[in-house]
Amino acid sequence: MPHKKKQPPKKLSPKADKLKHNLSRTLIQYVQGKRYQPISAKELAEELAIPPVHLDLFHGIVRNLVDEQQLTLTRGRISYAASKSQLVTGTISVHPKGFGFVKVAEGQDVFIPKPFIRDAVDGDTVEIEVSPEVSAKGPEGSIVAILKRSRSHLAGTVVETSGQHATAFAPLLGKDKPLVVHSKTKLHVGDRVICKVTKWSTEDTAVEGELTRCIGNIADASIDIDAAIEEFELPNGFTKEAIAEAKVHGGKVSAKDVAERLDWTQVETVTIDPDTAKDYDDAISLTQDEKGHFHLGVHIADVAHYVKPGSHLDREAYLRCNSTYFPGRCVPMLPEELSNELCSLKPNVKRLTMSVIAEFDPKGNLVDHKICRSVIESAHRFTYRGALEVLEGKKKSPHAPLLERMVALCHLLKQKRFERGSIEFSMTDNVVMVNERGEPQRLERVEYDITHQMIEEFMLKANELVAIHLSKKVQYLIYRIHEPPAPESFEEFYTFARSLGFDLPKAPTNVDIQAMFQKAKDSPLLSQLTVRFIRSMRLAQYSSENLGHYGLALEHYCHFTSPIRRYTDLVIERLLTGEIPEGYDVQAAAKACSEKERLSFKAESSVVTLKKLRLAHKAFQEDATKVYPAIITRVKPFALFFEVPEFDIEGSLHISELGNDYFEYNPKTMAMRGRRSGKTYNTGQAIEVRLDKLDFILQENKWTLIGVSPRSKRS
Repeated sequence: MPHKKKQPPKKLSPKADKLKHNLSRTLIQYVQGKRYQPISAKELAEELAIPPVHLDLFHGIVRNLVDEQQLTLTRGRISYAASKSQLVTGTISVHPKGFGFVKVAEGQDVFIPKPFIRDAVDGDTVEIEVSPEVSAKGPEGSIVAILKRSRSHLAGTVVETSGQHATAFAPLLGKDKPLVVHSKTKLHVGDRVICKVTKWSTEDTAVEGELTRCIGNIADASIDIDAAIEEFELPNGFTKEAIAEAKVHGGKVSAKDVAERLDWTQVETVTIDPDTAKDYDDAISLTQDEKGHFHLGVHIADVAHYVKPGSHLDREAYLRCNSTYFPGRCVPMLPEELSNELCSLKPNVKRLTMSVIAEFDPKGNLVDHKICRSVIESAHRFTYRGALEVLEGKKKSPHAPLLERMVALCHLLKQKRFERGSIEFSMTDNVVMVNERGEPQRLERVEYDITHQMIEEFMLKANELVAIHLSKKVQYLIYRIHEPPAPESFEEFYTFARSLGFDLPKAPTNVDIQAMFQKAKDSPLLSQLTVRFIRSMRLAQYSSENLGHYGLALEHYCHFTSPIRRYTDLVIERLLTGEIPEGYDVQAAAKACSEKERLSFKAESSVVTLKKLRLAHKAFQEDATKVYPAIITRVKPFALFFEVPEFDIEGSLHISELGNDYFEYNPKTMAMRGRRSGKTYNTGQAIEVRLDKLDFILQENKWTLIGVSPRSKRS
């Protein structure tokens, strides 16, 4: 059979050649776009609305561009070839509003806008394509592929039922992605469920799961914490081996344990903690000599003596990385045999400690210090409230002179911190008090008084001295770092501060910011100013690389003073005693502790928010017509946000709910003004609102604006 001669490629007509050129150019321009998210060739054809008659030509163009390396094909998705080197892998942290940040091995976290999250959830390992352009939020990117799911189960609350199927809201998925629950048992609206995921969603499908357990109904406040433990997959309970290791030490310090330790049992030492604390991991001693020099002792529970590297206790502690504190309940990092007993620095019993002994002259300058293992016997357990009552003369105590010396040294150390540019915040903390059934009873406002300030100053100084000491002694350690904020974030804060009436120069220094906060100290605007300032800064985290601590204005800083509840502090104790195994991966430990810290914070915040909503609901049932004072905290072009101090919760009002007027937003003053009425809403303004509706499942609240409060003048 004669060989068939290969035909030359068919030459396109001028019209077809022009069509091919136009399609190629359109395709390249589209995938080069900043907002382009890598998708399949079929999806690309749909996005570009390619007519069916031209589909074959389009797919041929795609193949040619891939062959020519103008486009890349990765896991079935098309990308522009120039960005191929920008494909990186990391772990995503998803914000409740739908956007996220991917933590990559090196460099700054990458911001992922909501449209480019795809169906990733918090904690997933993802591959992302990083845009060559950088926005105000830093590097931006889009998810190309989900390499590993962070979990196989989801927690949710049923919002709708239909036969053997139910639809649930799963906080991890957000409000835009429902969870379809398949169950053989009948479910009811409000049931809190745990499901095994059988199908993860795509852009147009829901997540599906099979019911594995129903915890109870959201109407039952007693299960709020149990539900959070399941939702955030917090380890709860300890292995038999870990408990056995904790019990083997007994309940008392033995004579053998105290050998070769600094004996501090005869020095007046006390603890000062919150009312509900049981794990007292720091104690203070303070004397003053004839020269007026202060001799401060910061004594920290020697957890490293009991929890050895590689032990069952160590594995359990590393699994948690920290204790998680809910209203009325703690999920501890260590078993109670240690956390609440042998490691807790209870009064009138000997306890093993690691001590930082520091000498300061009468002006607060550090003269000398040493760090050593010790044994103490606390003389008294103070609460912050109790210590303040002694200082104010409301109660008598033999330890009053000690507390007064603490106040004197505290003021000196605060002045030193102020001089180096550190900014102090004096925020009131609102603690939800619950009964034995988990039902919220009230909000207790804890002031940042002198007792809190002096303990904080002593802990900060101990942490700093330990970090400096170890940086000279060991090759690596876990630092507590706080990177400077992005300039764009601070510019937004400066605009906000000026909108409140605070004068700031064009390029404010730390001294200018300090002066502003001093001026706002007794102002009702202090809370809003502080919150906005904190939001403008990056989160503090743990790192094996020393990047300094911006907020404290320190070059060296670590966490050392809470080893009962923080794994990093336990690692620092081991570094001080030389008990770290050779080749220990400090970087991995720092990363794990940062991630678990954020997880615990999310879990704690979720429960606290729900408890506050329950408190508001209780008041609503008693009087649905009650009007509450509120303070506007933020004004956006589309809405204003406010805080209701009665319940310490945030609400919002859409621009359409502000009255029969056309409201315009002024970005310079961050205020909203009615074009017809001239009515103005700005940050810091006092308003009055009425509660209309609460949703425990979505953790939402709905309010009606009653009017501007007579107290609406800003200070």
